[in-house]
Amino acid sequence: MTQTIAGDLHIANDVLADMVGNAALECYGVVGMSAPSAADGIAKLLPASRLRRGVTVASTDAGVHVDLYVIIEYGTNIATVSQNLVEQVSFALNEYARVPIDGIDVHVQGVKVRK
Repeated sequence: MTQTIAGDLHIANDVLADMVGNAALECYGVVGMSAPSAADGIAKLLPASRLRRGVTVASTDAGVHVDLYVIIEYGTNIATVSQNLVEQVSFALNEYARVPIDGIDVHVQGVKVRK
């Protein structure tokens, strides 16, 4: 397809959040997503159908800013898993949505043994 179509493409933040959630779960060492605030002090593992609750996407002038709230597998290096997670999410947003990225922050809400 070599024909260019005039206009703008707008992608909803919820769509980007779903893409980010799926990319995060494919990353080695991530057990699952967690709710952004642990009000009772305990991070709760969200089911796969509720990935969007563990991701916050905000549009800024520089691009898209993403906050990830994850639970990491026990025994893995948190810094390495977090770096791999940032790279995986950056790749997904750049390759599939082609949106500029302002920043990606990883918030580790807990550590859990994978069953």
